[in-house]
Amino acid sequence: MSSVRILGIDPGLRMTGFGVIEKIGEKITYVASGTIKTASAKKNKVEGEDDREELPARLKVILDGLFEVIDTYGPQQVAIEKVFVNVNPQSTLLLGQARGAAISAAVIRNLMVAEYTALQVKQAVVGNGHAQKEQVQEMVKRLLKLPAAPKPDSADALACAICHAHGGQGLGKLATAGFRVKGGRLI
Repeated sequence: MSSVRILGIDPGLRMTGFGVIEKIGEKITYVASGTIKTASAKKNKVEGEDDREELPARLKVILDGLFEVIDTYGPQQVAIEKVFVNVNPQSTLLLGQARGAAISAAVIRNLMVAEYTALQVKQAVVGNGHAQKEQVQEMVKRLLKLPAAPKPDSADALACAICHAHGGQGLGKLATAGFRVKGGRLI
């Protein structure tokens, strides 16, 4: 039976979650998870200094952290969450840059990258595209047979990897079994 190791990434400028799973046949198992924290990327920040001035340092922390994860756990594929426009356009742009750093880490290491929306990930893992964070954490715990629910950023990254392992459908395909789906909507 062939196996594939998948790295899921939940990009964030202050905290980027990662989760690594192994898929052997139809079985998925937990390998590792955690977060890459960038909040103190610039050690000697002057009081009142604009956070944008430390953006390059934060992006480097994300890039270096993901290189370390990739080199340590050897994934063959990467699944990353897509970013949509939030209420604050500036936050969306900054998050997009963190996402770009994460994608760059994967492609520099010659890994295939798949992208999923939060709706797709939640649908695949929980069976409900509008699930709450706590529901995602609980289902990740159950699906990977973990002793405790992972922290939110790690759980989101693991959920992204699980979504990819199940072809982007996972439990969500149960919700649409017997129905016709067009453009992601039931008809």
